[in-house]
Amino acid sequence: MIKRSFDFIGAFLGLIILSPFLLLIAICIAIDSKGPILFIQGRVGRHNKDFNIYKFRTMYVASQSKGLLTLGNRDSRVTRIGYFLRRYKIDEFPQLINILLGDMSFVGPRPELRHYVNFYTEDDLKIFSVRPGITGLASLKYRNEVELLKAAENPEAFFIKTIIPDKLKYNKTYIKKRNFFFDLKLIGLTIFRVILR
Repeated sequence: MIKRSFDFIGAFLGLIILSPFLLLIAICIAIDSKGPILFIQGRVGRHNKDFNIYKFRTMYVASQSKGLLTLGNRDSRVTRIGYFLRRYKIDEFPQLINILLGDMSFVGPRPELRHYVNFYTEDDLKIFSVRPGITGLASLKYRNEVELLKAAENPEAFFIKTIIPDKLKYNKTYIKKRNFFFDLKLIGLTIFRVILR
């Protein structure tokens, strides 16, 4: 109850306080390229149920037809404003809506696409016992994931065979260690590392 109350109050206040900034970002996205302001995509959440995640759109329309993975910070599908939003994780701010709705938490395993969840083992499904998060242990470890994928000879295979299993290991560790103060520590580390980017 403490975690959910913190999430709800934090997301509610965050949306109110940041609303002028979020409006400015929305205007910049609309000016920069054609398409919707928000990118809405199906992800897998708590209890292995699908939900729609909200992000600011950082790619040109129909970019997903060219692949599900982003390869490097300078992926040609990323818009000019999108590069800035991704660099400072601003594209994730609309997920405050997901937190309000109860789909997500500030801290937890990052929600994955169903396509990749299909590669999970039975034991891996235990990560769905908690709400997915905006940040977490695996998110901090793989904050430069797109650059690792860009350097891989076969990005899709590297993601499935190397990154996913390692992320799951960190996510399982989080589930064992999670408590309110551990969450606060991970939020602090996330903010610190974003500022240093």
